[in-house]
Amino acid sequence: MNFEAIKSIYFFEMARMRRTLLQSVISPVITTSLYFIVFGTAIGSRIQEVGGVSYGSFITPGLIMLTLLTQCIGNGSIGIYFPKFTGTIYEILSAPIAMTEILVGYVGAAASKGLIIGLIILATASFFVDIRIAHPFMMIVFLVLTAVTFSLFGFIIGIWAKNFEQLNIVPMLVVPPLTFLGGSFYSIDMLPPFWQAVSHANPVLYLVSGFRWSFYEIADVNPLISLAMIGFFLALCLAVLGWIFRTGYRLRN
Repeated sequence: MNFEAIKSIYFFEMARMRRTLLQSVISPVITTSLYFIVFGTAIGSRIQEVGGVSYGSFITPGLIMLTLLTQCIGNGSIGIYFPKFTGTIYEILSAPIAMTEILVGYVGAAASKGLIIGLIILATASFFVDIRIAHPFMMIVFLVLTAVTFSLFGFIIGIWAKNFEQLNIVPMLVVPPLTFLGGSFYSIDMLPPFWQAVSHANPVLYLVSGFRWSFYEIADVNPLISLAMIGFFLALCLAVLGWIFRTGYRLRN
């Protein structure tokens, strides 16, 4: 394992966060604060509690997950897309670096940036609502697994995308609706039976539900099933990347 190569890619990508501090850190914090002000005040005044938890506290895990998914997919995709766009990808591929080392460097940086933002959002939320973490270890497990999985997913999107429009399709047009409809701002128990069944087809429901359970021990889905779903998606992303590395899909042509 070429740790120097991994370290070089990792720190180069992490430096991007420092160069774009306003976009990478300040913007998500302001956006999430507005969610707490609008949803916590306007809707929270009408919905006092959900599952014995105040509405503002209830939506906190969903807001963290929304930010985490968006940041990890965006960072994972842009990290590999820009070398393709500028042509420097060929220098990386011709260097004595294995594809797994390239993957660890880029995905590690994307996941790290997502985790940093997620923890900043968690700290920000404590200024607006009361936060109680019943299972800190499981909270970290859900946070790390989700960050790594969706950074891998973003890496796949970055390889697949031919232009900036394709690059933004999933993080801008797919992830937010799935997150909003995945129980981030409500419990699916509030829905009619038919729509509860439909919600179970939304993969984001399992992420939000498991993450919320680690806070308040309330969940729409069994936490073990949530972990299994994350593990399945992680394995699927690794399988797709294995095929990409074997064939050189949109990397060597």
